[in-house]
Amino acid sequence: QVQLVESGGGLVQPGGSLTLSCAASGFTFSNFAMGWYRQAPGKGCELVAAITSTGGSTNYADSVKGRFTISRDNAKNTVYLQMNSLKPEDTSVYYCHADPFRIVAVPHCPYLDYYGMDYWGEGILVTVSS
Repeated sequence: QVQLVESGGGLVQPGGSLTLSCAASGFTFSNFAMGWYRQAPGKGCELVAAITSTGGSTNYADSVKGRFTISRDNAKNTVYLQMNSLKPEDTSVYYCHADPFRIVAVPHCPYLDYYGMDYWGEGILVTVSS
């Protein structure tokens, strides 16, 4: 069975740091591009960061560029999101996503494509508040 399990969320003060992890199983992790998305109440799904299957290329939303870092360890079937200098507006439910082709923007999280070849975690809450 395919699983993506996020961990590492919680409450952090503005300016603080947090690292999210997403552990994958049930598919060939190294063949999939991975992404982190977030969706806050009343808002759409925002693509936060993406990384290619080998980890050779990354992309970030302008809102997090310079503060967040996506990385992966294919030997551990895990993708990470290191979040620094956190702001209250970073408060959201964060989702990890696997796709065999590419990571793209979607209207809501999670979003299942027509082919059923992509996978989503259940989401994990990050709250940035003083």
